[in-house]
Amino acid sequence: MPTQFNKTIRVVKGRRPKVVVIGGGTGLPVVIKSLKEKNADVTAIVTVADDGGSSGIIRDYINVVPPGDIRNVLTSLSDLPKEELDVFQYRFDSKDTFFAGHAIGNFVIAALSEIYGDIFGAVQVLSNMMKVDGHVYPASNRGLTLNAEFMDGTILAGESEITAADKKIKRIWVTETDDINQKPTAVEPVVQSILDADVVVLGPGSLFTSVLPNLMIDNLGKAVCETKAEVVYICNIMTQKGETIEYTDAEHVKVLDEHLGGNFVDTVLVNTTTVPEQYMNYDKYDEYSSQVTRDFNTLRNMGCRVISNDFLSLHDGGAFHDGNKVAAEIMSLAFQSDQRKNEER
Repeated sequence: MPTQFNKTIRVVKGRRPKVVVIGGGTGLPVVIKSLKEKNADVTAIVTVADDGGSSGIIRDYINVVPPGDIRNVLTSLSDLPKEELDVFQYRFDSKDTFFAGHAIGNFVIAALSEIYGDIFGAVQVLSNMMKVDGHVYPASNRGLTLNAEFMDGTILAGESEITAADKKIKRIWVTETDDINQKPTAVEPVVQSILDADVVVLGPGSLFTSVLPNLMIDNLGKAVCETKAEVVYICNIMTQKGETIEYTDAEHVKVLDEHLGGNFVDTVLVNTTTVPEQYMNYDKYDEYSSQVTRDFNTLRNMGCRVISNDFLSLHDGGAFHDGNKVAAEIMSLAFQSDQRKNEER
């Protein structure tokens, strides 16, 4: 069925702007859903290095790529009725001894992975079933393990182990879970989507455990560095224990640059609104530490354009990005990127 365009939304040369969003965690679906509502052609590239929660348990028992982040992104781009999405997202409560804590959608993704033999094919089939408006691509077709070296020289493997160590991270890398000697790669549609994009968005999400693991896949990271698209980093609002305590916005970008071997981020979106004192529920959001501090001069010296605004959304005792405001800035950058590419031709 032909796509129905909202007449109030501009398109890039008669087409929807191509926006690729790379990351994982709870912030990713919020931005993706808002981009969809603004008529972007969204491709979500989702981390597969998660080993915590329901995803980690299913990964250990069934040996599949962790499905949790993929499930949430599929839901954010789906055109199914809310009642059907609620079933897909339903999580069994603690009274169900065997199923406790597991979401139905995680089981569906695991089952399809077994049926079709790989996670990438399974997610494409499920995308059709769920009437997904856009594309959802696992960053790798095989499960990956996150590895980290800390400033004290020690090394740990596994996302949950790394963050629980609560030590300053020097560098991270990924290995295939089933064969540490096999070089992780992204499938061709993942790479091509990055090269064809108008804008490539990194985040929002945990720097070392949601954003960087994707970029550490060699051909994926290389594509992000080589694309003619505008590369945008959505800087986190809060620093995180075990990852970025006392980091400035510039230090977040410095970590990205160091891991990929050069300055590749074009634009940084930075929230400028202060989270009210005593607002944060640190019992509920125990991974957060303090608000990210600003260092615009260093960002600009690194070659970054800074877009600062009130991107803050306060609810449920936590500090989050306002998806609509972030998506509006990304769409504006998509139009600018297309104009720049046309002038270069």
